[in-house]
Amino acid sequence: MKTLLSFVSASLLAVSFSFAQVPGIPGLSRAPVATGPQGTTLGANLTSGAGGIDLANRVKLRGYVDFMYANQDVHGGPTTLWGGSNPDDKGFSTAVDMDFLLDFSPVTAEIHTNLHENISGGGYGAGLEQAFIRYSFNRDFSISMGRQLTTLGFEADEQPNLYQVSNAYLVTDVAAARDEVKNYIKAWGGTDFAGLRRNYVDGVRANFNNGRFGATLGIHNHLYTFDGNTDNGDVGVDLQLALMIMPGFEARLGFAHDSIEAPGDNDIEQFNAWLSYADRGLTLAFEYDDWDIMGQDLWDIMLMGNYQFNDLFSLTLRYSHEDADGLFDDDRITLGAGFSITDNFGINIEYSHSEVDVEGDSNFDVDEFYTEGIMTF
Repeated sequence: MKTLLSFVSASLLAVSFSFAQVPGIPGLSRAPVATGPQGTTLGANLTSGAGGIDLANRVKLRGYVDFMYANQDVHGGPTTLWGGSNPDDKGFSTAVDMDFLLDFSPVTAEIHTNLHENISGGGYGAGLEQAFIRYSFNRDFSISMGRQLTTLGFEADEQPNLYQVSNAYLVTDVAAARDEVKNYIKAWGGTDFAGLRRNYVDGVRANFNNGRFGATLGIHNHLYTFDGNTDNGDVGVDLQLALMIMPGFEARLGFAHDSIEAPGDNDIEQFNAWLSYADRGLTLAFEYDDWDIMGQDLWDIMLMGNYQFNDLFSLTLRYSHEDADGLFDDDRITLGAGFSITDNFGINIEYSHSEVDVEGDSNFDVDEFYTEGIMTF
């Protein structure tokens, strides 16, 4: 583990230095000029002034169409769990996401819908992702209410805003294409850890943003879908603070507490911290989580480096580690390439390799390959 972490850290540093453009060397063009954000987006009103297709006065539409091929192979471990052979989950999937933005300032609203087909051939699913109203008291402070995305975590909830195809964490991220892995962990430890990230929940949230500093405080009916249980008994609370230390260099801290109706220790607590740095074509990120999941301790880290060589091509290297005390730990390395064919169409390719160590049982590896075509509008 220490050797692997040292290798990945060194690789990320090597990526950042080797990708720096050197004037005068043929074949190396200068990276795009200053792409680092000037202020934090946490707590900001991103509805007013947002881009999109004008449907009517004060109403805009934006979204994307996503077509993906995925191939996931599991190697090793007890084959009895999978009927005598390791699973090979592969296939195509299609998703359409449409967001409607309404701007009647100082009142704004957003409605996010999604239609998708499961990679494993499980049919189609349609859902309401977000639907919330925001009232802005002034430029800095607002209240939002309705169905909203939970705030803790570095990675975005929608494909166009990711640096690669998949999300970082093998076990605690929701991904239907990796159900076999989660089922193995559940069969051994009795718990399904999927549903801990990027959930859409009902509640009310106070928001503050003055550019350099952002804060949100939310009260919700629940925060997590854990072990298939969404019937939470108490109110869930999440708090996140953000500071733009300098243009392009942002830090965030967050804490969340939730309760699930279950016997015994039924609390879920999450502490999340991340740093990101963006300058010209380079983006670096580091994330750390510490969890108390109904008495189960779990922590994870993520390191990510992305470089936008030019208007066409970008490359991402990412490492993540999850460690559930006395149950399992896993290491995952991802290499992704992105191709921006036009302003509205791109192709992304990813390869990920994971090594999972289950306490007291056989270890196994997971190889994943993704190809994605995505059009935004």
